[in-house]
Amino acid sequence: MEEKDINIEEEENLQEQQDVEAEAAETEAVDVEVEKDPLEQAQDEIAVLKDKYLRSVAEFDNYRKRTLKERAELILNGGEKVLTAILPVLDDMERAIENGAKTDDPQVLREGMEIIYHKLTKVMESQGVSTIETADADFDTDLHEAVAMVPGMGDDKKGKVIDCLQKGYKLNDKVIRHAKVAVGQ
Repeated sequence: MEEKDINIEEEENLQEQQDVEAEAAETEAVDVEVEKDPLEQAQDEIAVLKDKYLRSVAEFDNYRKRTLKERAELILNGGEKVLTAILPVLDDMERAIENGAKTDDPQVLREGMEIIYHKLTKVMESQGVSTIETADADFDTDLHEAVAMVPGMGDDKKGKVIDCLQKGYKLNDKVIRHAKVAVGQ
């Protein structure tokens, strides 16, 4: 029995060696398959990078188109907020015109016009519009436009605003209309 046991053990060892050799041969074959030609690897990498590049370009193009569209909409509808705020003043003007035909008292018409004027100035202030102060101010070319020079006003009035012919306005610290003024010489 001992010989039988030895033979069985030898056969088992031989079988194990064959299995190990077969596994090694398979892993070598797999390694050969995994290791591609460097040219093929480079071409695969180029294809991946090209795909990423094309996707990035397409994404940027979509972003550019979307922002252009949003900007165009903003330009077209940018005044909507201001116009919506002015509509109640327009309604008041229409009512004043309708009711003005019914009255002969100019004082009532004047009071109505003053109320509408004050309402309009409040709307303008709520939108960031403010008037440029000209009373006893030094002439400033950033704020004022000289339309007349008044000589012989004395040295204390030289370079000062004498009279305001048309009010100037600012929108959030940006001059949107210069005040037209007469300046002392």
